[in-house]
Amino acid sequence: MTNNQKPHEVTRQIMVGDVPVGGGAPVAVQSMLNATADDVAANLAQIEALAEAGCEIVRMAIPRRDCLDAFEAVCAASPLPVVADIHFDARIAIEAARRGAAKLRINPGNIGGLEATREVIAAAREAGIPIRIGVNAGSLDDAIAARQDLTLPEKLVESARQYVEFFESECAFHDIAVSAKAHDVQTTIDTYRLLAAELPSVPLHIGVTEAGTAFQGIIKSACGLGVLLEEGIGDTMRISLTDDPVVEVRACWTLLGSLNLRRRTPELISCPTCGRCQVNLIGLAQEVEERLANVSKPVKVAVMGCVVNGPGEAADADIGVACGAGAGVVFSHGKIVRKVSEADIVPALMEELENL
Repeated sequence: MTNNQKPHEVTRQIMVGDVPVGGGAPVAVQSMLNATADDVAANLAQIEALAEAGCEIVRMAIPRRDCLDAFEAVCAASPLPVVADIHFDARIAIEAARRGAAKLRINPGNIGGLEATREVIAAAREAGIPIRIGVNAGSLDDAIAARQDLTLPEKLVESARQYVEFFESECAFHDIAVSAKAHDVQTTIDTYRLLAAELPSVPLHIGVTEAGTAFQGIIKSACGLGVLLEEGIGDTMRISLTDDPVVEVRACWTLLGSLNLRRRTPELISCPTCGRCQVNLIGLAQEVEERLANVSKPVKVAVMGCVVNGPGEAADADIGVACGAGAGVVFSHGKIVRKVSEADIVPALMEELENL
C-alpha cells in the first residue's frame, strides 16, 4: 500500500453474486432478513423492499436443516445475492453452498472446529463462492478469550488472523472476507484498525453488532463506522438495528452520503427552529423526509424556518423552501422559484424536485 492508497483500495476483490467487494470497489451495503427462516414468501417480500431501498447484499439465517428448502427457493427467486448465515452445524453450510448461496458466513470456532471447516471450504470452492469469517466478541475461542496479555481488540484480531492463516495456508482458499464485531464503538474502531494493518489483503465487512434500536444504534454505528470509512477501512457494511431492515439500509446510505463516499438518496437540510419560525417546521420537515424516503435521486433538499436561514445558508441545495408567516418561498441553488402557502409547501417541493 502506497502513501496515497487507502486500505480498501488494496484488499483482494471477491464477488458476492454480481456485487464486487474489495479491491477499491464502492463500499457495498448489506442487511439481514428477519422473516421466519422457513417462510419463502415473507423473505422474498422483504428482499424486494430492501432492494428498493438500495440494499445490495442480503444475509439469511439458516437455523435448522429443515429450512434449507426454503433457503434454496429464496436464492432462486431473489433479485439480490443471498448470503447464508450458519452457526453450529457444518452440514447446513455445506448444503447452503450447494443450494444457491452467494456467500457463506461462518464462525469457524462454533461450526464444529477446523476439520469441519475444511469440508465447508471444499463446498464453497466447488460452488465458486466466497466465505466470510465472522468473529464476534461474544463467541471467541476459549483459549484466546482466556489470554490476559491481549486486549479485546487484539483477541478478536488474533482469532481472525488464525482463521485466515488456516484458510489460506492450510486450505489454499483465498476467496474470503473477515468481520470482527463488538457492540462497543471504541472496540470496533480499534479492532478494524488492527485488522486493516494485520490482514491488508483481506476485504473487511464492518459493523457495530447489537447496536440497539434505531435511535441509539444509528448514532453508535455512525460514530464507529464513520471513523473507519473516513480512514478508508471497510469494503462492505451493515448498520445493525433492532428495527425494520429497510431502516438499516437507509441509514447506511445516509452515512455513506454524509462522507461523500456514495450517494443514492436525497439529503435533507433543515434548521433546528427558533423563535423566528412562524410555521410548523418540525411537521413540515418530517413530512418532507417521509416523502423523500421513496426518492432515489442524490439531491439536496432544504426546509428552512425563516429568511435568516433561507436561500443564503442553503444556497447549495438543489431545491428548498424558506418559510415566513404561513407561507414559504421555494428556491433552487439560492434563486427564488415561486411563493406558496404553508399548505402547499410540501407538494410544491416535490413538484420542483420531479422537474430537476
